Amino acid sequence: MKDNHIKKDNHIKKEKTLSTDMPAYELPYTKSIGQLEPVAFFNGAMPTGVTVSHKGRIFINFPKWGDDVKFTVAEILNGVTGDIIPYPNESINKTNQEDLASTLVSVQSVVVDPADRLWILDTGSPLFKPTEYGGPKVFCLDLNTNQITKKILFPQAVALPTSYLNDIRFDLRRGKEGIAFITDSSQNGPNAIIVVDLASGESWRRLNNHPSTKAEDIQTFLPIVEGIPFLDYQQKQQQQNGKVKQGASMGADGIAISADGSRIYYCPLGSRKIYSVSTDALVDRNISEQDVAVTVNDHGDRGGASDGLESDSEGNIYSTNYEHNSIMRLRQSDNTWETIVHDPRLLWPDTLSLSIDGYLYVTANQLHRQSRFNKDGKDLRQKPYSLFRIRIGIKPVLLK
Repeated sequence: MKDNHIKKDNHIKKEKTLSTDMPAYELPYTKSIGQLEPVAFFNGAMPTGVTVSHKGRIFINFPKWGDDVKFTVAEILNGVTGDIIPYPNESINKTNQEDLASTLVSVQSVVVDPADRLWILDTGSPLFKPTEYGGPKVFCLDLNTNQITKKILFPQAVALPTSYLNDIRFDLRRGKEGIAFITDSSQNGPNAIIVVDLASGESWRRLNNHPSTKAEDIQTFLPIVEGIPFLDYQQKQQQQNGKVKQGASMGADGIAISADGSRIYYCPLGSRKIYSVSTDALVDRNISEQDVAVTVNDHGDRGGASDGLESDSEGNIYSTNYEHNSIMRLRQSDNTWETIVHDPRLLWPDTLSLSIDGYLYVTANQLHRQSRFNKDGKDLRQKPYSLFRIRIGIKPVLLK
């Protein structure tokens, strides 16, 4: 017994000596792909959406998820110094609880359309609370005058109490003034794509509760972010059964329109798949939901889950990848995914926006580090949040 003990001690000593005397190597590590250029930093509330006008003006939004949001939409004047101003003004950014339709409540997305107008998509759902009529809406602003030129409210049969309006895309060739397409990424209700006639203001739901619009559950999809399973501990506390759920429980989130306008691409936040549907089918109110569903294409696994989508004039589709700190591109030429950016600073790449000068903008907001997604309930986000861009050299889709 004593001899065995001595041998064991000698073995430990030998291992320690070897580890101490090891030569200094430059060990391999994960390398970056692509050249991200910092555009702006944010030391206040967490941003989600970004968009760039045809003249280079940059707009950003801050949904009310628990941060101190002084204004939910802003224009970036100087990103390096953090100079931003409420847009279009301070007063409209102050919610009027007595008249929700007159002011902004909690904005999830800002998008410049092909005619160089800014559209503000208001969820009407601070802290993901049930919506009331007048909260969910879109404002259109003339960027020459900075005035609201159109306001469209959604009836409660379209923007349900459970709805969360996430992102929007446009085809201005359709109808008298164009058609808009919006994802409803609700956590607690049916998901859908909402179609809006911009001339009449009429809107309707399509693919309502269709499997392609819904997040997968933890049994089929477990997202991994920064090497850690992405779980929602707040939902666990709220559930009677006390079971933890995967954190990306929102449905149809990212949205993009094909270069020719024939397909709308979309993806649930809680899935690694991407889908598309016929634009004609979405717009045609005379056909059934079953007929719309027949036109859905499953484009398969992207190798990671996504928040934002974007498209370009050459038919390529771009997808953030929050599991791998990346931006991916589905090449139109051979239907193959490629990585255009992989960078450790892309901590939860959220929204994508392609500007007419060929730069792809992306927000990185550390969404996964919020307190609800950490077992001990601590907020692990580190300011500043970031806005980056990368040179693509391709124009955006401009259907007008």
